[in-house]
Amino acid sequence: MAPAGIDRFFEVSARGSTVPRELRGGITTFVAMAYILLLNPIILGGAADVTGAQLSVPQLTAMTALSAGISTLLMGLVGNAPMAVAAGLGINAVVAYQAAPQMLWSQAMGLVVLEGAVIVLLAVTGVRELIMNAIPLALKYAITAGIGAFIALIGMVDAGFVSGGGGTVLSLGDGGHLKGWPILIFAFTLLLMIVLYVRGTPGAILIAIASGTVLTAVVNAVADVRDEEWGLIVPKLPEGVFGLPDFALFGQFDLFGGFGRAGFVTALVVLFTLVLSGFFDAMGTIVGLSEEAGRVGDDGKVPGLGRILTVDGVSAALGGVTSSSANTVFAESAAGIGEGARTGLANIVTGLLFVLALFFTPLASLVPAQAAAPALIVVGALMMSQVGKIDWRDPEMVIPSFVTIVSMPFTYSITNGIGIGVIAFAVARTALRRSVPWPLWVISAVFLVYFFLDPVQRLFGIG
Repeated sequence: MAPAGIDRFFEVSARGSTVPRELRGGITTFVAMAYILLLNPIILGGAADVTGAQLSVPQLTAMTALSAGISTLLMGLVGNAPMAVAAGLGINAVVAYQAAPQMLWSQAMGLVVLEGAVIVLLAVTGVRELIMNAIPLALKYAITAGIGAFIALIGMVDAGFVSGGGGTVLSLGDGGHLKGWPILIFAFTLLLMIVLYVRGTPGAILIAIASGTVLTAVVNAVADVRDEEWGLIVPKLPEGVFGLPDFALFGQFDLFGGFGRAGFVTALVVLFTLVLSGFFDAMGTIVGLSEEAGRVGDDGKVPGLGRILTVDGVSAALGGVTSSSANTVFAESAAGIGEGARTGLANIVTGLLFVLALFFTPLASLVPAQAAAPALIVVGALMMSQVGKIDWRDPEMVIPSFVTIVSMPFTYSITNGIGIGVIAFAVARTALRRSVPWPLWVISAVFLVYFFLDPVQRLFGIG
């Protein structure tokens, strides 16, 4: 039984949850997304700005943990949602490979702060909520299912179960074959997770991840496994587990310098890309996670959406302030929701673990993708169940729903899936001589520019 104050503040009992479920969910979400502490510094630290300067990986690691911790705590306290927040993959690539080569790092991070400000403005004015509510309920189900397929693919790729090459776009394992101990550990963890989950074992996902991690450490110690076989995270005990964080990158941003350095139009294009990616990527994830957590009403609306969207925008700006790139809601939060998380209390656990990770960043290397990735597949399957709520006989929804679902994993982007789906819906509904809500026409026009940005730039001699 939760203490009365906590229960009332987070609505734990009202949402059909318990404190133990929230704690398990928060821990599971952290484990599922702790890889960002390694991956984000690698992406940003591997790029150079216009002068050739590179950011320090240790400093980036500290800022990634700090930014994720603060943002996730904010989402828990203000948004009261089990949605962890950290540096967004895809958005950090825009910062590293589109913005930085044309300006200083501080100027690129200034654009990230501006992105967050624009998203906050859209949230507080109600524009962002208006757009989300204009999307038909069936398309929201498709977005949830598409995210399920997307995170499942992420899990398979991260674990090495799926890869590119072998004469096909994607193939099983390495060139069509499963090879090595890491894949066996992934398969063991996934099968164990399935068994525990279908039997209704409390903490099924977390138990499986912990079991896979222990098995990984044993195998890596006694078997002949090359480091590169494990992928990003090599499960080795670090030389030290404690270290003081370096906050030197905090506050190193220049709001408008990029417009002068790279040119107004070029900087504006980068800002446009950041806003669009951050806006719709988070929107799709929030809808999907809310649906999975049972927080979408019969009218298709998410209670407290305005607060959630505002925190998302503030978190994006915080990513620029900390030089860790824009923060966004993580789809991996679905792993915690799968463990029963329904409130912001789970976020408090996840956020505190990120803060704690500031001082124990070497420990992030103890959980390899092969142990954490199965959670994304299991939860992806649960999210895919939303397709059953779509009326596949409805001609105006069948193709838009389908392209929304498949475009997310096929293009490796939630944003792309939403854009393609909305455009398809507007076209299909118009073909049936039915009215289309005006916000969807605006979204469709924006996405058309986004998708065909290169020919538009060529037409006007930009870039």
